[in-house]
Amino acid sequence: MKLQSHNHNNHGANKTTSFYKWLLCLSLSLYFSTSYLITTSPPPPSPSQPPHNTKPSPQRTLFETPWSSSLKNLRIFVYDLPSKFNTDWLTNQRCSTHLFASEVAIHRALLTSHVRTFDPYDADFFFVPVYVSCNFSTVNGFPAIGHARSLISSAVKLISDRFPFWNRSHGRDHVFVASHDFGSCFHTLEDVAIADGVPEIMRKSIVLQTFGVTYKHPCQEVENVVIPPYVSPENLRTTVDKLPANWQRDIWVFFRGKMEVHPKNVSGRYYSKKVRTMIWRKFSGDRRFYLQRHRFAGYQSEIARSVFCLCPLGWAPWSPRLVESVALGCVPVIIADGIRLPFSSAVRWPEISLTVAERDVGKLAEILERVAATNLSDIQRNLWDPMTKKALLFNERVHEGDATWQVLRSLSEKLDRSLRSSRVSRQLDFAT
Repeated sequence: MKLQSHNHNNHGANKTTSFYKWLLCLSLSLYFSTSYLITTSPPPPSPSQPPHNTKPSPQRTLFETPWSSSLKNLRIFVYDLPSKFNTDWLTNQRCSTHLFASEVAIHRALLTSHVRTFDPYDADFFFVPVYVSCNFSTVNGFPAIGHARSLISSAVKLISDRFPFWNRSHGRDHVFVASHDFGSCFHTLEDVAIADGVPEIMRKSIVLQTFGVTYKHPCQEVENVVIPPYVSPENLRTTVDKLPANWQRDIWVFFRGKMEVHPKNVSGRYYSKKVRTMIWRKFSGDRRFYLQRHRFAGYQSEIARSVFCLCPLGWAPWSPRLVESVALGCVPVIIADGIRLPFSSAVRWPEISLTVAERDVGKLAEILERVAATNLSDIQRNLWDPMTKKALLFNERVHEGDATWQVLRSLSEKLDRSLRSSRVSRQLDFAT
C-alpha cells in the first residue's frame, strides 16, 4: 500500500517506510474487523506481518466491548410513536442511507441498546423518534422539509397528552434529532432558518444536529450535540473490499461534487459562499487536482485513492466528505470558517485534518505542498487510528466508541437536566 505516491509529494514519499505501510494495513484490517458488521463467529488471529501490498482484510467480525462506567447507569426511554412519525417514511429507501439518515440510525441503535429502559419513571432522558429529514434530499435534488415543524409539534402534543414527562420538565430531558443543513431551525436556506429560529416548543430540549459553528448562531440556540452526518458502514466496507491488491493513492487532491461555474443560483444566493466556484476556476486545469462536477456512485473508491480530500462548505458548513475521508484514510481539508466538528473529545481533529480559511482557497496548492513536505506522514499516522474512524460511524447496534455511543456519552454529561439523576443525587446527599 502506498500513501504518498504522487509526483508532487516527493518529500512525504521519502518518509514512508515499510513499517509504516504495515502499520496502515494493520489499522485498516483492525478497523473493518471491529466496527462494521455483527456476527457470532469468533475473530481470527491477527497476522504478525501482513504483506505490504495487500488491501485491508474483509473480516466480518465485531468484538463486543464492555460499556464504560460512565454510561452503565444512563437510562433512556424511547417513545413508541405511531408509524406516521417515523417508520412510514422508510418507504423512501434513501431515508435510511443518505447523509441525513443519522436520525434513523440513532433510533434503531437505541432500541437495542444497554441504556434503553422500558420504565419511563426510571429514565434520565426521553428520545422522541420523529424522522424529519427522511425526505430532505429527494432523488431530484430538491429539498423537502416543510413538514418538519408541524410533525414535531404533533408528536409533542401526543406525548404531552399521554404522558406526564414532557410537562413536568417542559421538555428539558427530551431528545430530538435534526440531521439536516441548519439543524434545529428546520429550514434549507440559512437566512430563512435564522429568521425562523428554533421552534418555541423545542427551545428547552436537547437537539442532536449536524449543524454546528463556533460563533453565535440562532440555529444552535438550544441545548445541542453536534453529530456527524450519516455514512453507511456497509458502503465503506464494500469500497474497501473492491480495492485492488496493488492499491495506491495516485490522486494528490480530490473533490467530486457541486461546483457552480456561476455560484449565484435562482434564489439569488451564492452557493458555498463562492468557495467551490473558486476551487473549480483556480484548479480545474491543474493536473495535481482531480476535480469532478458530476455524480458517480463509486466515488468512495476515488477517496480511497487520494492523499488530500477537499471538504468545502455547501449551503451549510458540514459535509459527509468529512466522515468518508477519515474512514478511508484521505486527509480531510476542511474549508468552512467557524465549523464546529463532531465529538471533539474523541476525534483529535487538529491532528488528523487540515483547516484552510475560505479566503485562502486560492492558495490551496502551496498550502498542501508545504504539508506534504513537512508533516503529512504524522497526519496520516494519526488518521489511521481505528477508534477515530469508529467514533464517526453509526452502527445498527451501539458499540462502545461508535457514533451513537459518543452521543450517549455527550448526554451523560448533561445529567443535570435529568429529574431522575437529580432525585438520586438528593437522596445520596440526604443519606450522607
